[in-house]
Amino acid sequence: MPSDLASILRLAESAAQAGGHVLHRYWHDGVELRDKSEVGGKSYDLVSDADLESQSVIANLIASVCPDHELMGEEDLIGDTDAEHLWVIDPLDGTNNFLHHVPHFAVSIAYYHNGTPTVGVVLNPISGDTYTAVKGDGAKHNGAPLRTATATELSTALVGCGFYYDRGAMMRSTLSAIEDFFAHDIHGIRRFGTAALDLCAVASGMFGAFFEYKLSPWDFAAGQLVVTEAGGKVSDAKGNPLGLQPSSVLASCPGLYDAALEITAKHHPASS
Repeated sequence: MPSDLASILRLAESAAQAGGHVLHRYWHDGVELRDKSEVGGKSYDLVSDADLESQSVIANLIASVCPDHELMGEEDLIGDTDAEHLWVIDPLDGTNNFLHHVPHFAVSIAYYHNGTPTVGVVLNPISGDTYTAVKGDGAKHNGAPLRTATATELSTALVGCGFYYDRGAMMRSTLSAIEDFFAHDIHGIRRFGTAALDLCAVASGMFGAFFEYKLSPWDFAAGQLVVTEAGGKVSDAKGNPLGLQPSSVLASCPGLYDAALEITAKHHPASS
């Protein structure tokens, strides 16, 4: 079992590549997607054999090397969040993009030590873009160091956002926040549909900030570490620390965080 973070990172990268190979195959060969509402999930929340096989490959690889580690994943992989060693896996973040053949989706894998995100990998298996982070050792994109933007005014920023599957009050809250961002003369809003990669866009300086009012922990587990190790700030959209439960998320370069938080907190849905 690997005991150092360099070995954990190599394992996370290998697992992400293995899951990515599965997604790449289904991307080219085709896949049937099913609505999770058939099994009690939300409408518009889709799952496929690609998600399930990707997660299985990732989980089996990690378990073969670290059999005593806990695994938590999107497709009914339940791990003990209080465990000393916990892996948080999203085998396919951006399923709707995958469905519509938009080449912007990701495998996201994070390793938590005693409840703290310590290693993160986010991989786009189509472009090959790989974002990695190790706590205290910085963040990288394809091996090159990452830093967030240096903006200090919202009027100079591009802001990313996401929409949860709820198309009622939560969507109205999101749209109100977007309107408020535009009132601060931001350069524009982008909604790319893959939270893990959106967080990496903050880390790389493309987005000055990103927010979404409900995400699952596997959506943000790896990406939040990439942001913080690139010098950025991450919290829920009210300013509270992120845990391992579903949460709103705000990620930003340091100079925009307070201004972005004022907006996202003001419009935060009461139920999330």
